[in-house]
Amino acid sequence: MDVLELIDKLDDLVHNARAVPLTDQVRIDREAIYDLLDQMRSTIPEEVKQARWIVKERQEMLAEAKREAERLVSDARDKATTEASEQEVVKKAEREAAQILEEARQREREVRLGAEDYADEVLGTLENNLGKFLSAVQRGRERLQGKSEDRLEEESGIVDDQDDAVVEETVSP
Repeated sequence: MDVLELIDKLDDLVHNARAVPLTDQVRIDREAIYDLLDQMRSTIPEEVKQARWIVKERQEMLAEAKREAERLVSDARDKATTEASEQEVVKKAEREAAQILEEARQREREVRLGAEDYADEVLGTLENNLGKFLSAVQRGRERLQGKSEDRLEEESGIVDDQDDAVVEETVSP
């Protein structure tokens, strides 16, 4: 029986004990308590031994895992040295460099096309705005020309009236 079961039995024993009338105390069978405590004393050392054994096993497993990891690292270093000497690393690096260059070229194409699209959009907007500005300038010039013609007509009407006055003065002495 393990310690937890014995603790549960002790708890049941206290919980189910008879109450002493008019107090909050209970009557417990002393022999039953001593019996459970003796069982706990005999069980705890065994469980402690098992726990120590488990800890020792765990430490041995960790030590073994550490030795295995060191062996794997050593093997990996040896393999890397071998591959480097056989130019495998260089070949792999060349493949990766070629892939990186291709990706860079693709990215450059995308950026260039994006920039061209953006420039076309900006130029289209500029063309539209310039068209509006040109129309505004033309309307302004037309208004100015219209006012200039009105002034000329007004001025020529004043000149005509003045010419009539001059003609009248010369005719009447």
